[in-house]
Amino acid sequence: MRMTFLGAAGTVTGSKYLLEHRDQHVLIDCGLFQGYKQLRLHNWEPFRLPVQDLDAIVLTHAHLDHSGYLPVLVRNGYRGPVYATPATCELVKILLLDSGRLQEEEAEFANRHGFSKHTPALPLYTEDDAQRALKLLRPIELHHRMDIVPGMSILMRCAGHILGAATVEVVADGTTLVCSGDLGRPNDPLMYAPELIEQTDYLLVESTYGDRQHPAEDPEAQLADVITRTALRHGITLVPSFAVGRAQLLMYHLYRLMQKRAIPDLPIYLNSPMATDVTLLYQRFRNEHRLSLEECEGMCHVAQFVRTTKDSIELDQRNTPAVIIAASGMATGGRVIHHLKTLAPNPVNTLLVPGFQAGGTRGAQIVAGAPSVRIHGKEVPIRAEVVPMQTLSAHADADEIMQWLRGFKRPPKHTYVVHGEPNASDVLRRRISLELGWSVSVPEYRDSVELTHVDPS
Repeated sequence: MRMTFLGAAGTVTGSKYLLEHRDQHVLIDCGLFQGYKQLRLHNWEPFRLPVQDLDAIVLTHAHLDHSGYLPVLVRNGYRGPVYATPATCELVKILLLDSGRLQEEEAEFANRHGFSKHTPALPLYTEDDAQRALKLLRPIELHHRMDIVPGMSILMRCAGHILGAATVEVVADGTTLVCSGDLGRPNDPLMYAPELIEQTDYLLVESTYGDRQHPAEDPEAQLADVITRTALRHGITLVPSFAVGRAQLLMYHLYRLMQKRAIPDLPIYLNSPMATDVTLLYQRFRNEHRLSLEECEGMCHVAQFVRTTKDSIELDQRNTPAVIIAASGMATGGRVIHHLKTLAPNPVNTLLVPGFQAGGTRGAQIVAGAPSVRIHGKEVPIRAEVVPMQTLSAHADADEIMQWLRGFKRPPKHTYVVHGEPNASDVLRRRISLELGWSVSVPEYRDSVELTHVDPS
């Protein structure tokens, strides 16, 4: 079996790992590159092999940096199966349609206002492309081994992180490869801990937070402090948030704060039709998270759902305290950028920026203290208070990744550290080498390696 790293190698985005075995080609994850322009340009490059030679795709979870490239392959002719857990399939239906629609809207907006360098500006893919991709989804239950191509089977286990997220074990001719996907936290308030795995020949492990630990600060105390002081100056707290995972965790904490009367009685808005639909899935897949029925109901009803563009625009006319949660999580697109144009220049407001911000994104620029960010061809000043918040991450931190790795009863023949910025990946590589004594490396984009059979004796 040969593996080629077509994304999330040397960067934290664009997850794609191509497996070749007996003239069969399987892609583990199918993610978009996000962030820096030189990374986003990879999305427009021809795929590594003719798409008609690709036999199957497996998704570890639904986030766009793991699933968002699928409509491109389908538009270019891919017609094979796309395997994922049932919850991931449902989330992908929401995310891909929204992504295609958003790209069409942004291209149309750029053409109408003339700020694109391309004439005309074109979407990477459309909502119709996404709709065609959804027809290829094939749900596969956790712990159910399935042959996906001749001579190759997969087994999925819970990875925590978000609804439906899974680690993927691939077996081909006796050689085993485990792909961690994105690992969740062992004590996450919403999601169960990632399942431990006892053995594998080869391992791909993510390293988003491979060089740091999450702060021990109580997220509810931090939220209460930020929201309260913003309300006292009659401002609005704007939270750029991923629609899947982060938005629901925020609403869970806000529900608890409201129950304890730890924050003022102010309106909370979830301004993302996609996040609204995702939130309702937590009720459908109640066996896949920790929340009780009461907690799930409370989380789903603490915020007013904003669906229409008209209602979204009206939010910007508010002059009384509120909390607005809006996609996207790194302020790269979606409704949050329209709120930024209105709310960021006013010092009474707060931009609460939770979680990891990939380099090159507006979120990263804001957290780094940029005096302005460019939106729709114009510089928007950042005068609002900026509060980074690292206590809401759905990713395991460095110590938690190491804790998961120690669950293996014997070292893999080799471990590849992926899905991290260069420093994060290299720091985790050193820890794995020094603390566990494993053979480990950080692959580069388009590196290709042979995975040979390992005799356990």
